[in-house]
Amino acid sequence: MDKKYSVAIYPSQDVIASVKTMKEYLKGKIKWYNSCNSTAHITICEFTIDDSQIDILKQKLFRKCDAITPFPVYLDHFSSYENSGAFFIAPNEVSKNKLKPVMKMIQETLKSLKLKKSDDPHLSIGRKLTPEKLKIASQLFTSIEIDFLCKEIVLRELDPVKIQFFVIDTFLFNGNSQPEFVQGSLF
Repeated sequence: MDKKYSVAIYPSQDVIASVKTMKEYLKGKIKWYNSCNSTAHITICEFTIDDSQIDILKQKLFRKCDAITPFPVYLDHFSSYENSGAFFIAPNEVSKNKLKPVMKMIQETLKSLKLKKSDDPHLSIGRKLTPEKLKIASQLFTSIEIDFLCKEIVLRELDPVKIQFFVIDTFLFNGNSQPEFVQGSLF
């Protein structure tokens, strides 16, 4: 059976709690909005596949993540994509330059799938906001300074009833270098 999945980076529990508080505050000002109930995350990609293929995909993600070394991420400003109505917390330039190759590597690992990719790392506060609601969000939230250790990615499955993703697996960054296969000679 086809199911929709998402691969994302989850920040620390402290950051998740802070973002939840921001989302609740914004919801109090503008009422319900897209992603007001979603857990804070940085999307890498989304895709739909038959659930019988998920174990093979998990093995690929495990191998790729095992070689990644954890690194700090600093989020230091708010921004928006006015064309899509997204309001988000953005990483500083150094963190963005560390996140992008990881995102690209994961997307490359899953390239056999039809991916909806994210190329610009960000942590959404709200999506599909009207221009008026975007303006309210940008007036409510003007400065931020949060950080977390990027040490894992999560695989999430869409709950078709709640229309929310839930985590089905976590892949830790272990910093293990991958051994090169070297063709040996017996003689």
